[in-house]
Amino acid sequence: METAGNVSNGAGPVYEQKEKTLRPEDLSEMLAAGTKQIHEKAENTQFVKDFLRGRIRKELFKLGAVALYYTYTALEEEIERNKDHPHFAPLYFPAELHRHEALARDLEYFYGPEWKSQTSCSKATQQYVDRIHQVGQEDPVLLVAHAYTRYMGDLSGGQVLKKVAQRALKLPPTGEGLEFYQFDAIHSAKTFKQLYRSRMNELELDMETKKRLVDEAVKAFLFNIEVFEELEEIGKTVQEDVLDAGMPVHGAMGGDISKCPYYNAKMAASGGTAYVRQLAMAALRHPTGQVLFATWFAALAGLVAWYLM
Repeated sequence: METAGNVSNGAGPVYEQKEKTLRPEDLSEMLAAGTKQIHEKAENTQFVKDFLRGRIRKELFKLGAVALYYTYTALEEEIERNKDHPHFAPLYFPAELHRHEALARDLEYFYGPEWKSQTSCSKATQQYVDRIHQVGQEDPVLLVAHAYTRYMGDLSGGQVLKKVAQRALKLPPTGEGLEFYQFDAIHSAKTFKQLYRSRMNELELDMETKKRLVDEAVKAFLFNIEVFEELEEIGKTVQEDVLDAGMPVHGAMGGDISKCPYYNAKMAASGGTAYVRQLAMAALRHPTGQVLFATWFAALAGLVAWYLM
């Protein structure tokens, strides 16, 4: 037996066995395989692609945080209701995972102390919230799918996305406005995810229930996509400058074409590794190049993390 870091299950440390070889019929494997296609669709919504590129409207980022607040409040209300249910109790990690209080602090930062009177649950978010409450009250085992979809995704790419948002929105380096992404009670995301997967795989579920959980996880992704699409529509009416992570054009280079990233890219394509190094170093010296690198890394890390989940 070995410890899973300083991880608790509500009270005191917990332990896990060394991770067993995963089988296709394990719940974690079924969920990963069954949601792969819909996960890729969610990643390719315009809202998510803009986020990963560092093109973030602050107003939309705030509304996204509002949607997350209502979603996690519903999820965590139902988790508390069902914390002793045999099909959810092993996955009850309030200190490590619960997000609604962190989101409330983020919203207070963005909207001020009267944030509750300035925000409301949108139509798409309300549909998501209603489904979470329905399964929590009528079919609690399906909460596993919603917890898996939200918490494992947050742990997989959250820290990188935090840095992208912090830089693009020029938020304080001390973390205000981004507490949602900070899991203070989890010292190793990789170790915790291994523990969580192990707990899921040990749940006593028949194959039919596992298939129902995969179907519910797909629904959870669809709810998230609807929220993203709703934000995209709102974005069409928001008059606000967008912080663009794109590289500057020739005019900003003082007439020196050798500083142009497009010129360097062309030369790299025909001139070998020396030009590749020149392009990379020039890009990383420029603040917007640093944002591009961070967002590229975020996209790569997100894909890798989900496949390692």
